[in-house]
Amino acid sequence: MHPLPDRIPAVLEALLAGQPLTSAKVEFAWKLSVGPALARATGVSRDADGTLRVRAANAHWRREVQRAIPLIAGRLARLLGPGTVTRFAVESQSASPVAPRSSSA
Repeated sequence: MHPLPDRIPAVLEALLAGQPLTSAKVEFAWKLSVGPALARATGVSRDADGTLRVRAANAHWRREVQRAIPLIAGRLARLLGPGTVTRFAVESQSASPVAPRSSSA
């Protein structure tokens, strides 16, 4: 008998395999693949050509995603199917401009 935590990935893979490829499915698979911290710091969308566009909160998170792409790609292939994600495009979101402080003398 196998412990339940060992069986969960196979169950999720089987459940996802039967679902249509939607943006929600891609986002769900992303969150499972990268974990909660990286999922909070990123957003994803998939282009029709298989490019996964990753928007990272800042340059630090962009580097973390780029460093982990080989691991993430393997996990996504298991969850979404081989060839579903063919390329990664990782960008960091530009910092929003900060309004200058008014100085009261």
